[in-house]
Amino acid sequence: MTLDAREFRDAMGCFATGITVVTAKSKDGENVGCTANSFSSVSLDPPLVLWAIAKNANSYDAFIEAKYFAIHVLHSGQEDASRLFATKDVDKFSEIDWTEGEGGTPLLNDYSVRLECTTEHLYEGGDHIIIVGRVFAMDNPDVEPLGFYQGKYAKIVTG
Repeated sequence: MTLDAREFRDAMGCFATGITVVTAKSKDGENVGCTANSFSSVSLDPPLVLWAIAKNANSYDAFIEAKYFAIHVLHSGQEDASRLFATKDVDKFSEIDWTEGEGGTPLLNDYSVRLECTTEHLYEGGDHIIIVGRVFAMDNPDVEPLGFYQGKYAKIVTG
């Protein structure tokens, strides 16, 4: 049975997710970042998370080679940041406030949750590579996250 790629993507879009921006510093010293909703916790002990990057992404090599990276779960007011980091060939870090973390990793100053990680494992995943990171620091200001559902931003209703 052969699945139509567009139909498969649409079906996967029925699973509501949050949106993250993942950042790192390339071995050449360039700040890199991308928007990703392929993010999940893996383990509590040790604290592990995973995300996946497309093999054709501009920042692919930088993330595969990075020892450190940060995952920023975006909050409900950050649709612009999500779009910015999904854009190719633009200086993303000139348009957003950030500071430098461990290993020079660019850390966004605005987020719902921020996880600082070291790369633990890389796994093949079809047209993506799955990156498993060990969380060594986190901040959770408890701000409502930005949701994504059926290809659109969505409000997550709590409580």
